[in-house]
Amino acid sequence: MSRRCELSGVGVQYGNKVSHSQRKTRRRFEPNVKVVSFLSESTGLKFKFKVNVHCMRTVEKLGGIDEYILKVSADLLSIPAKAFKRKITDIRKGATNEA
Repeated sequence: MSRRCELSGVGVQYGNKVSHSQRKTRRRFEPNVKVVSFLSESTGLKFKFKVNVHCMRTVEKLGGIDEYILKVSADLLSIPAKAFKRKITDIRKGATNEA
């Protein structure tokens, strides 16, 4: 299982564990990744993503998954998240063209 956030691109980092005697050994810093289902307001569908908890808080702060996905760069997103972003932008473009 890949320890990578599908929305923000945060992954595993590496560093040193330092003991009291200053002996350094390599270790991994893994993000707190959870599988979460988000309800899209534009489509009315639920989407499941592997997301770290910091990103979940950011999604709630920005007002939902639709607003977050439109603001974030497509370079950071996973392939299913990019497809979701395309779906939302198509729906939003269709709503503005009708109005």
